[in-house]
Amino acid sequence: MPIFSDVAPNDFEWVEPDDLPRPVVAFGIDKASLGDIELDSHRHAKAQIMMVQRGGALSCEVEGGLWIVPPRNALWIPGGALHAIRMTGAIEGYNAFIDPAIDARLPTTCCVVSVTPLLRELLIRAAHLPALYEEDGVNTRLMAVLLDEIAAAKVEDLHLPMPADPRLRRIAELMMAMPADRGTSDAWAKRAGLSERTLARLIHRETGMSFGRWRQQLGVVLAVKWLAGGTSIQQVAADLGYESVPSFVTMFRKALGTSPGRYMAERHGGRV
Repeated sequence: MPIFSDVAPNDFEWVEPDDLPRPVVAFGIDKASLGDIELDSHRHAKAQIMMVQRGGALSCEVEGGLWIVPPRNALWIPGGALHAIRMTGAIEGYNAFIDPAIDARLPTTCCVVSVTPLLRELLIRAAHLPALYEEDGVNTRLMAVLLDEIAAAKVEDLHLPMPADPRLRRIAELMMAMPADRGTSDAWAKRAGLSERTLARLIHRETGMSFGRWRQQLGVVLAVKWLAGGTSIQQVAADLGYESVPSFVTMFRKALGTSPGRYMAERHGGRV
């Protein structure tokens, strides 16, 4: 498969990965000057791993959840899962489509994983192979090590469960559009014509989280997305409705184990 560089989606010489008789099919994309790219809901029989090497953040909605993929991370999508993708800003990334039957150790659910230097280089190397690369020998060994690294990758908590109930979905969409609104759960429940107790029961049933925990996770994924796009920590804190930067940093550190500055520096290859 090729390395796509600054061409419109309609101009891609795309070959459906499921149609290629190879257990692993990889390609790269280097999108330096295009606007946002959105791919409508679709699915593949092969599983997919999408790595963002540098640039902005990639977001993907997969049946029941929203996933944010910052630089130096990758999203794993199981085979057959319906998903829609949005890329914002300049992005360099690499994808591999994998027959899920070839390795039982591969994840069975959608997840964002950390990309080790070895996994990064394996994905880049695989993306530069011809679509119908020669099997056996060095290429087979390359793919075997790639599968080893995917199976061992560390999972990161960059997932926002999305409710299916239309009343909750409306609240979710409003909160994503107005993340600085710090209204109480009772106030949000009234917007959907629900009691506070009903809202709490429904959102726990559909997401496994309390309303407060879900709203905090929304803040985490939006913060990662905006920070990856170059927004300052001060602006992100304000856009999420925090009264001070330290309170936002405390929330972020509790959720992801490190400060926003260190988190993004690590993903952009910088030092802190």
